[in-house]
Amino acid sequence: MKYFKYDIGNKLSFNLIDSNSNEISSNDFIGKWLILYFYPKDNTKGCTTEAIDFTNSLEEFKKLNAEVVGVSPDEPKKHIKFIEKHNLKVTLLSAENEVLNEVGVWQMKKMYGREYYGVMRTTVILNPNGVIEYVWEKVKVSNHIKEVLNKLIELQK
Repeated sequence: MKYFKYDIGNKLSFNLIDSNSNEISSNDFIGKWLILYFYPKDNTKGCTTEAIDFTNSLEEFKKLNAEVVGVSPDEPKKHIKFIEKHNLKVTLLSAENEVLNEVGVWQMKKMYGREYYGVMRTTVILNPNGVIEYVWEKVKVSNHIKEVLNKLIELQK
């Protein structure tokens, strides 16, 4: 069942805080493609792998006029530690649960028989006008960055 609340063709606007507590707006990326990935938590296995993989492919995205931005409920201080620990080059933004719920990624999850609310790993490609071109829900980290790069190339044709 689809959980992301925006459809392809919708404009996605946001104002969030980066790791240095600066406000970052979706308007800051107008004129560039934006890979916006929502992830559950800094310094967890899957999230660390995803952030490192995006960092390692950042030059390929930049050659395609694309920026990569990660969004999680972690506070800016945690993002700084995460960035420094893993030498990350992607921009990380902090979003409150209400914001994550507004876009639909804050969902009931189950792990080890326990239910809790958390972020569903989701990636969105926005075109240079801030319009959604593609959405991946329930992302599996393995090979995901390659999928995103290939889809971006396809969308730019």
